[in-house]
Amino acid sequence: MSIEQRYKDIAERYKEIRQRKDAAAVRCGRNPEDITVMAVTKTHTADEINQVIEAGATDIGENRVQELLEKYESVKPVRWHLIGHLQTNKVKNIIDKVVMIHSVDSMRLAREINKRSAAAGITMDVLIEINSAMEDTKSGIAAEDLRELVTEIAAECNNIRVRGIMCIPPMAAEPEDARPYFREAAKLFEEMKEWQLPQERFCPDTLSMGMSGDFEVAVEEGSTIVRVGSSIFGPRNYR
Repeated sequence: MSIEQRYKDIAERYKEIRQRKDAAAVRCGRNPEDITVMAVTKTHTADEINQVIEAGATDIGENRVQELLEKYESVKPVRWHLIGHLQTNKVKNIIDKVVMIHSVDSMRLAREINKRSAAAGITMDVLIEINSAMEDTKSGIAAEDLRELVTEIAAECNNIRVRGIMCIPPMAAEPEDARPYFREAAKLFEEMKEWQLPQERFCPDTLSMGMSGDFEVAVEEGSTIVRVGSSIFGPRNYR
């Protein structure tokens, strides 16, 4: 396959994902404009990312700090999100490059983000990562620990704004298998909205859940950001 054809396929697949997202929203009575398709770019090149931006993508999700830094200068203007596990010693490298960090799972990480945000003169939007099935191989906190962590962040971190939660369900053979996990995350998200915390540090309007295999189910259950990689770019080319 030629490079030109590959780029064309990426653009077409992105548009198809957008259409499927919109249809899922309409099916459950939601406004399609309330749900963002984030293109997840792990292992994919800056040129490939630029194709999806030209096709209309406004938000890009990167899993690894080093990859984000390698691609950043070569990618067209876009909203970058850090969606993978973030080590505290790497926060300083991306604090001025991303609009949101999706994977906060400890007070230690929150304090470092807060410190680096204060030094940069910004307020960083973050999501708290929930480990839905408490899998040992995944980051994230237990659902029952969410309120304690968010309350502590809101009390201590002047340069962080908690915007909601990010959830990754266990790997499943069928999209429907993820629905109970999405439903539980959505319930938790709705409960968050009732918490009385300082608005400048707590604005729960974002529920990040759903990936290539199950994003339509996630939309039906209330997701506001779906994170789609392989269905747009094709299989990952691990280096």
